[in-house]
Amino acid sequence: MHFSYTPKGVCSRKIDLELENGVVTALSFTGGCHGNLQGISALVVGRPAQEVIATLEGINCNGKGTSCPDQLTHALRAALAQQ
Repeated sequence: MHFSYTPKGVCSRKIDLELENGVVTALSFTGGCHGNLQGISALVVGRPAQEVIATLEGINCNGKGTSCPDQLTHALRAALAQQ
């Protein structure tokens, strides 16, 4: 299942992901810190969405109250709710 999410409060402008049976099979960010977000994508693909949520939820970037990894958890929760 393909899912697109518009993050809030961070530099990235869009998160695109693919889920199959609750596992992240593809992930890409538009905007943001390209190298860091490529790294996050490489680490996340192949892992269960619930595991990614448990690992990344609540990460804060420079006092913003959220971060790109935290916004990914919001995207994953929304995608899981649609499955």
